[in-house]
Amino acid sequence: MYLVQESVVGLDDYINGKTKDFSTVGVKAIDDQTVQYTLTRPEPYWNSKTTSTILFPLNEDFLKSKGDDFGKVDPSSILYNGPFLMKSFVSKSVIEFKKNPNYWDAKNVFVDDVKLAYFDGSDQDALARNFVEGAYSYARLYPNSSSFEGIKEKNKDNIVYSLQDATSYFLNFNLDRKSYKFTAKTSDAEKKSTQEAVLNKNFRQAINFAYDRTAYGAQSQGEDGATKILRNLVVPPNFVSINGKDFGEVVASKMVNYGKEWQGINFADAQDPYYNPEKAKAKFAEAKKELQAKGVQFPIHLDKSVDLTNKAEIQGINSMKQSIESVLGADNVVIDVHQLSTEDFDNTSYLAQTAAQKDYDLYNGGWSADYQDPSSYLEIFNVKSGGVLQNLGLEPGEVNDKAKAVGLDTYTQMLEDANKEQDPAKRYEKYAEAQAWLVDSSLAIPNVSLGGTPTLRKTVPFSSPFSLAGNKGVESYKYLKLQDKTVTKDEYEKAKEKWMKEKEESNKKAQEELAKHVK
Repeated sequence: MYLVQESVVGLDDYINGKTKDFSTVGVKAIDDQTVQYTLTRPEPYWNSKTTSTILFPLNEDFLKSKGDDFGKVDPSSILYNGPFLMKSFVSKSVIEFKKNPNYWDAKNVFVDDVKLAYFDGSDQDALARNFVEGAYSYARLYPNSSSFEGIKEKNKDNIVYSLQDATSYFLNFNLDRKSYKFTAKTSDAEKKSTQEAVLNKNFRQAINFAYDRTAYGAQSQGEDGATKILRNLVVPPNFVSINGKDFGEVVASKMVNYGKEWQGINFADAQDPYYNPEKAKAKFAEAKKELQAKGVQFPIHLDKSVDLTNKAEIQGINSMKQSIESVLGADNVVIDVHQLSTEDFDNTSYLAQTAAQKDYDLYNGGWSADYQDPSSYLEIFNVKSGGVLQNLGLEPGEVNDKAKAVGLDTYTQMLEDANKEQDPAKRYEKYAEAQAWLVDSSLAIPNVSLGGTPTLRKTVPFSSPFSLAGNKGVESYKYLKLQDKTVTKDEYEKAKEKWMKEKEESNKKAQEELAKHVK
């Protein structure tokens, strides 16, 4: 509900109980097919919000009849008006869907049945094996698995890499750590030294430049695909365009204001513009001088926890440890990797309820856009309301000395200034300024995206709907088509070229239409 709570007139007051009169809320049914929303202020990205599940239609009678069981993951607890009906659901086993014969646009649903098989990652060859045997029509490949070379030899012309999607992952530091249940630190002096270090921008930049993302990517992708998942900004570089330039290009043009180390940088996906041992050592030398003046002890120990069942991530984090320690020296920085049970890992990171429960110095988290605007990503670090602020050891709304020490109060002001601008080009320009600030701060160190992975498939390339924001096409399988033979690299690239051209033309028309409405 947070997605639209402050967008629609009166909705925030209704949800918070300030009024019980729904007629004061800016939602009105004009007729059987039309809903009208009255917004608190113009939102040029509002249409992209309407593709999110929170605004999907709901049958009032069915909702009341189910009570607390509404939405329970069971075929009888869900009323369907989409292209598929849920046939069965067995936890950690299988989900089955069947084509909805009453769907209004059934002519554009080309598969009759969909079966999703659970994969726990323990047998990385299982997906390819089931694909070859005809059980699966799509399989993600793991180039570091024991049988990959054999699979590659038999399918050398058929392995295609999926598109990178909108989910961006990034490392961040715990700026105000309180919990030390899982730590290699043995004294209060070590704890204090780490806290001083992560608050130092030169230190954070040194870590950023010492982190070899290509080596990290190779742990899950293999050498051939090592760079294909790399992401270099929190906001995907092609998420929006500004006067014909990708968002990432505009961010790069802003970086000249932040020092010579950022000149000529390229933020495009699928390559690493950060890894630079010389820059890393220079920045660390500056940081060490500043930190020693404060009595900081070296080496700085950085605790990084990882789920012990996630083999690829363990390999990746150990790769990160190796690159940082080899560049900066283990006498200066040590990454202490802690393999935790799934429960311990979740409870001290992703599922921790408060900032104080976040038990690490380094965290690798991700974010995907809820709507088509850079604010959907950049607001997550807003000191007043940021969705990932707790991962940094900070509580939203509490602008403490740690938040001020790293400049998040300044960053938040940049966000507020950008959000006042309604002209899309001017708005995106201001958000590019904020993203540039975030790059220089090294508070969020981007590494990879979802997608960009090697696959075997019989799904017709680009027959499915695609969007970088909202829920348009996600797991609906509408428009999806299958072919008898495995898709070849040549087929995929030709389809991609055609799709990219059509996408560019469509986006241009959408931008022109948006500009008209805003004016």
